[in-house]
Amino acid sequence: MATQYGHGGYGQGYDTGDDEGRYGYGPRPGRRPRLPAALRAPFEGRTWRELGYVLLSLPISIALFTWTVTMVSLGAGLLVTFLGVPVLAAALAGSRGLGALERVRARALLGVDVPGPEPLRVTKPGALAWMGAVLKSGASWRSLLYSLVQFPWAVFTFTVSVTLWTLSLTLLTYPLWFWVFPAYAGAGGLQLYGDEHHRIYLDNPFEITVTALVGLLFTLATPWLVRALTTVDGLLVRGLLGPSLLSERVVELESDRGVVVDTAAADLRRIERDLHDGAQARLVGLAMDLGLAKEKMREDPQAAARMVEDAHGEVKTALQELRDLARGIHPAVLTDRGLDAALSAVAARCTVPVRVEVDLPSRPAPAIEGIAYFTVCELLQNVAKHSGARSASVDVWHSEDRLMLQVTDDGVGGADASAGSGLAGLRGRLDAVDGILLVDSPAGGPTRVIAELPWRG
Repeated sequence: MATQYGHGGYGQGYDTGDDEGRYGYGPRPGRRPRLPAALRAPFEGRTWRELGYVLLSLPISIALFTWTVTMVSLGAGLLVTFLGVPVLAAALAGSRGLGALERVRARALLGVDVPGPEPLRVTKPGALAWMGAVLKSGASWRSLLYSLVQFPWAVFTFTVSVTLWTLSLTLLTYPLWFWVFPAYAGAGGLQLYGDEHHRIYLDNPFEITVTALVGLLFTLATPWLVRALTTVDGLLVRGLLGPSLLSERVVELESDRGVVVDTAAADLRRIERDLHDGAQARLVGLAMDLGLAKEKMREDPQAAARMVEDAHGEVKTALQELRDLARGIHPAVLTDRGLDAALSAVAARCTVPVRVEVDLPSRPAPAIEGIAYFTVCELLQNVAKHSGARSASVDVWHSEDRLMLQVTDDGVGGADASAGSGLAGLRGRLDAVDGILLVDSPAGGPTRVIAELPWRG
C-alpha cells in the first residue's frame, strides 16, 4: 500500500467505542509562494545553511581524520603491549564524541535530526569494563568509519561547491566588473580561447549579456547541486552516526510491548467494570428477590410466584449480558467458523446496512484473526454512532504477506485524528503487531478506513 492517508475520526467524534472524539478538518493550507522553487533557491536560507555546512565540513573532516588515523595507528603499534588497548578505546570514545557534534551540526544546518546511537553497556564498574564496552560497541566503530569516509567526501563537496558558486557569481556579475580587464589587465575581457596567433575575448555587449545569462543559469542550478551533495552527507550521518537497525527495532518492540500491556490492562478493567455494574449487580438483586420469594411462599403464594417470574426475567437479562461480555472477549462464532461468519454476525447487529465480503485462502493465526475482528467491530460501531451513513461495506482479503481490511461508508466524512479521537488507540493496537491504519475521509464523505495486518497462517 503506497498511499498514506491521514488518520482521523468522523465529524462529531469518530472514535473506537468512546465519545471523546472532536470535529476537525486539520490545518488550513498555507499560502503558496509567488516564485517557483527553481527561482527561490538562491535566496532561501536553506541554501546558505547547506553551503555553510559544506564549508565547515573541510576543516572538521581534517580534524576528525587526523584524530582517527593518529590514534588508531598509535594504538595498533602499541598492541604488542597492553597500552594499545586503552589507546584504541580512547580513539573510539573520541570518535563517538565527535560524532555527537556532527549530529548537532547536521541538525542545525541540514535539518537532519538523527537520534544518538545506543549507549555503552558497561556490565560492571571499572576502567577495563568500560574499555571492553567501547571496543565491543558497533556504534563506536561506525563513528570511527565516519571519520575516515567523511574526509575524502568533504574534500570533494568543498571543491565542487566552492568552484560552482565562484563560477556562478563571477559570470553573473560580469557586466559589473568587465571594465577591470581593459583598464588594468591590458586585455579586452575574459579570455574564452587563446593561442600564439589568436585570442577570443568576451568584450562586446552581446557576449557580456550571454555570459551573465550563463552565470544566471549556473546560479539557479548550483543550489540544487549542492543540495544533492549534502543529501549524501545526511545519509552518512544517518547510517553511521545514528542507531543501528537492530537497536531501532528493539526500541520499537519495547514501545509496542508497552502498548500491548496498557491495552490488556484497559481490557481487564473494562471486563471488571462490566461484570460489576451489569451481570453481578443483576445476580445480587436476583438472589435477594429469590430470598424474599422463599419467605413469602407460605404466606402469599401468588406474590411469591410473581416475584419468581420477575426473577426469571432477570436471569434471562443477566445471561444475555454475560453472552455479550463473552462475545466482547472472544466470540465463539469466530473460533468455530472464522472471520466470514463472525463479521456477518456483527454486520447483522449494526444499525446501518452493511455488506460483508471476505476472500481468504485460509484462516490467519488466532491472534491476528482476533485483532481483525475487533478492528472491524470498532469501526462499524463508529459508523453507527457518528457517520450519519445510509450504508457501509466491509471487505477482507489476503495480499502477499498482509491481511487487508477495508471499511467504507457514505457518511459525512471529515475524519481527523489530530483533533483528538480514539482512533489513535486503535492505531496503537495495530502498531503493536506491525499493522497499519490508513484513513481517507474528505469533508462530505465518503470515508474509507484500511487496516493492514501481517499475515500469519
